[in-house]
Amino acid sequence: MAYDGCMADIRTLCNLGVPSRVPVFAISEEADVRWYDRGTYNEIVSDPAKLADCWIAAVEEFDYDWSCLQIDDCLEFEPLGVGCKGEGSILRATCDYLPATADTLKSLRLPNPSSAGRMPVQLEALQRVRSHFGERVCVVGRVAAPFSSAGLLYGLEATMMLMLEDPGLLNATCDFFVDLQTQFGLAQYEAGAHALWVGDCNAMSNLISLRHYDEFAFEPCRRLIGTLNEAGLTFLHNSEERPAYLEREVDLGASIVSVGPGGDIVATKEAFHGRQAVMGNLDPIEVVQKGTPEQVAEKTRAMVEACKPGGGYAFNPGEMIPRETPPENLRAMVAAVREVGGY
Repeated sequence: MAYDGCMADIRTLCNLGVPSRVPVFAISEEADVRWYDRGTYNEIVSDPAKLADCWIAAVEEFDYDWSCLQIDDCLEFEPLGVGCKGEGSILRATCDYLPATADTLKSLRLPNPSSAGRMPVQLEALQRVRSHFGERVCVVGRVAAPFSSAGLLYGLEATMMLMLEDPGLLNATCDFFVDLQTQFGLAQYEAGAHALWVGDCNAMSNLISLRHYDEFAFEPCRRLIGTLNEAGLTFLHNSEERPAYLEREVDLGASIVSVGPGGDIVATKEAFHGRQAVMGNLDPIEVVQKGTPEQVAEKTRAMVEACKPGGGYAFNPGEMIPRETPPENLRAMVAAVREVGGY
């Protein structure tokens, strides 16, 4: 269960030290809401009290070391006029994107996190969860990194074309989102978040070259993380698996870099030892969802035993655990970390 030394342990590993035990960070919001069974996903995440109650209940049921309020990717884009669609237990996603033009960018105004759209839902829920757990669980908010934010504003195809057709507009859009995500991120820290999940999956190696990553995604993300680090921890997630890209992520200065489910977490941990804390990366589908509890436990134990030496490591699945995952598999996963994760 939640324990008094949790945040001290997490700060220790972020500083490349050895905590008392390996933390468990489960990207499990959909599965947790389905287990909670007190409303659809969109009902739960639209009400701050219901959202906080669900996330608190999941931590207490499954013994996670974090409560990550990654609701959906739409919160800061709805107030900008981006269309968003989702119903029932299908997460909202951006659609009906804005035109990728200079006029669009000129028309944008920074939304006020305390009053714009559903952004206040996130802030109040963070406050409630932090009030409940204090320092006994890592309370985590979320922002999108600037390059990924541009993709959520204009759509992925239009954003990719800007790299060729109007790189100046793309850079200016990323600058806008450095400001927006800084403002939203600082509001979440103020509400009670210990850390922010900084998502930049539109900048992963499956989508852009390393040259384009360096030209468009790296610097605005570095600036954002640099400012956020002054207020709290940053957990960077690009769902990245390729070593060359992960090496570049080290230079961004995040507290922890998350390795995608296909990456070699053992090799990455060894390569980054003394330079960068990492988390990862049990396969959320083939192992956590589809495996038996015994198989989940076996794979989890092997990963933790291989990665924990020397500290600087937190356990998580490489991506979101599907909502159809059996609760007994989640329990088996966490129990296995507890079994072998002590120092």
